[in-house]
Amino acid sequence: MKTIKLKEAIEILTPKAFSATIKPVSWHCNLRCTYCYYLDKEQIYSDSYNIMSHEILEECIKQYLDCNNSSSVCFTWHGGEPLLAGIDFFKKAVELERVHNRQNKKIENSIQTNGTLLTEEWCRFFKSNGFLVGVSIDGPKSVHDTYRLSRGRLSAFEKTIVGIELLKKFEVDFNTLSVVSRASEGRGKEIYNYLKSIGSGYMQFLPAADYVYSNGCGEPAAWSVSAEGYGRFLTDIFDEWIVRDVGEVFVQLFDLTLAAFAGMEATVCAYRERCGENIAIEHNGDIFSCDHFVYPKYKIGNICKEGLNAALVSAEHVRFGLNKSYTLPKECLRCEYLFACRGECPKHRHLILDDGEKKFLLCEGIKMFYKHSAPYMESMARQLIG
Repeated sequence: MKTIKLKEAIEILTPKAFSATIKPVSWHCNLRCTYCYYLDKEQIYSDSYNIMSHEILEECIKQYLDCNNSSSVCFTWHGGEPLLAGIDFFKKAVELERVHNRQNKKIENSIQTNGTLLTEEWCRFFKSNGFLVGVSIDGPKSVHDTYRLSRGRLSAFEKTIVGIELLKKFEVDFNTLSVVSRASEGRGKEIYNYLKSIGSGYMQFLPAADYVYSNGCGEPAAWSVSAEGYGRFLTDIFDEWIVRDVGEVFVQLFDLTLAAFAGMEATVCAYRERCGENIAIEHNGDIFSCDHFVYPKYKIGNICKEGLNAALVSAEHVRFGLNKSYTLPKECLRCEYLFACRGECPKHRHLILDDGEKKFLLCEGIKMFYKHSAPYMESMARQLIG
């Protein structure tokens, strides 16, 4: 393994442009999705319900704009359920973005919501301020209700659909995010066509690839999609998309795969060579290297103490970024699709190999998709690069 000095690593990893996922209400949510990766943050932030203060909000916005060496900056609001912060919180955020945009950067805002709290007032606000709204919906009701229920284990599906209809009524830009779980297996084409039918023109499909541990032993969680099920889910959607919807409907993984075949760098951290360009900022200003690693050992500072710039160049953050590629198993290094997958997200590396190394739990599934789509991707990439 090549040795990189810390100074070199900082130069390599300190991003000229980076993104931040901001958690204004931390883990708090009006739903209780079985597979939610953020619910266990209640153990870390177990204090009473709290919304990010205006003082911390201002520091987040000011420092994010100042530290980001880019002409365009996107604020990503996430949860939990960020709408619980209230509309006045986001009106203040937009005001502070204007106040602290001293370099006249292009500012964008995106927010991820389960859609159940959307109202006409929210939609007017999003439309007038150019927000992109991501709606979490796993597919038709029978799929959605398997793991995405309220705290009382009741369906919230109809409320989500009402929210989507409001977004369409007020012409708010929105996309959909669907968790690919055990309930999704064998239903890829059905889910894809359902999402199209409710007006989604841009879809993200994120796999549930979790392990649960008992007495030191781990096994895939009951809700996790199988590797074969994940691969078939993707190929079934691809076969529908490639015939009917190229250029009309956009699927994030398909876009990323095409970019990889065209020799372009991925825009999503899970498919980049290194981690560290998508930090998380909690409601109390704590900064973490990634919003999937919000645990004490990955805390790299606080927005009101060490500050954002110091956190980005901290030794802990640099090591976190390097570890993605440095801990790739030898099997991944020999894989013909490493240029596209890059080992996927480290949070999904649960599959233990004979030599003790860990790889992506759904590796065989995504390789199935790459092999299936490769001839089409190669053809489209040639057209793309001329």
